[in-house]
Amino acid sequence: MHGPRPTLEAVAAHAGVSRATVSRVVNGGAGVRKALRDRVQAAVAELGYVPNSAARSLVTRRTGAVAVVIAEPETRVFSDPFFAQQLRGISRELSACDTQLLLLLLEGRTDYDRIGRYLAGGHVDGALMFSLHRDDPLPAMAAASGLPTVFGGRPGWPGAEDDPDLLYVDTDNRGGARQAVEHLLRRGRRRIAVITGPLDQTSAQDRLDGYLDALGAAEAGPALVAHGDFTAEGGERAMAELLDRSPDLDAVFAGSDLMASGALRTLRARGRRVPQDVAVVGYDDLEPAAWADPALTTVRQDVQEMGRMMAGLLLRRLGLPADGTPPDGPTAPVVTPARLIVRDSG
Repeated sequence: MHGPRPTLEAVAAHAGVSRATVSRVVNGGAGVRKALRDRVQAAVAELGYVPNSAARSLVTRRTGAVAVVIAEPETRVFSDPFFAQQLRGISRELSACDTQLLLLLLEGRTDYDRIGRYLAGGHVDGALMFSLHRDDPLPAMAAASGLPTVFGGRPGWPGAEDDPDLLYVDTDNRGGARQAVEHLLRRGRRRIAVITGPLDQTSAQDRLDGYLDALGAAEAGPALVAHGDFTAEGGERAMAELLDRSPDLDAVFAGSDLMASGALRTLRARGRRVPQDVAVVGYDDLEPAAWADPALTTVRQDVQEMGRMMAGLLLRRLGLPADGTPPDGPTAPVVTPARLIVRDSG
């Protein structure tokens, strides 16, 4: 049978210090010499002491939890490897600082009220938000709640560029798309189409802009632009639309690997060889890109690292972990590089 749960007093007696000293150490207070802090931490480990979270919250005014809000339905989140990689990076960084991750998803507009109440209710210390759309009320909700917040992706809502306290992590979407199309041009492709993501998201708009930078608006034209939704099914539909409108196209840049995989299915069904007849380039370089047939040329962004950096930015703004030594890293918005990975598809 297990004995009684160790108390703060038992830790203090074991370490030979006062109860107040133990309280300051376990609750992240300052003013404790390193030698005493080490003794208390050793006693905590030996006795298996676990702080009472409710009591600790009263002292620290912290919950030890962060809300991760993804503005997508669960069917999208759990089927797209992008979100799995981003959540992995976030989870690892938060876990290293003894902070819990609470995942909130949006199935529909009615969920905004629920999430707004939760964020304003003192349940979490901060929020991470990503996959936002242009008219999304989440940024205003975060501001109204007063919670420190870090966003995934370049903010696109009005006034965001004038907010000096705004924190976000993004990749060079425009530059990455430009690399993709310039690569296709160097390979001799001249009728290059594009499958965009939802253009109410800055990542999709930036990738379309990079395509236009490289190709030129006059060379692109509406017949070579089709809109997808960052899903394989969306890429499949968009590729069929492009082939119907522009049967002479010889390359396509898809704004995500999932859309590129859908495009490959349509090309195969239409009897087009890749890359001999039509070259295909994607974006993300998640694991399925290398498994595609043929293996997908794509633009790499380090999605897991971006998640880790989002969590790190938030932890530094919160002053966590509790021992006062937040993880090293940036304290301002971050834009990570994008790099073309050439494989068999184009």
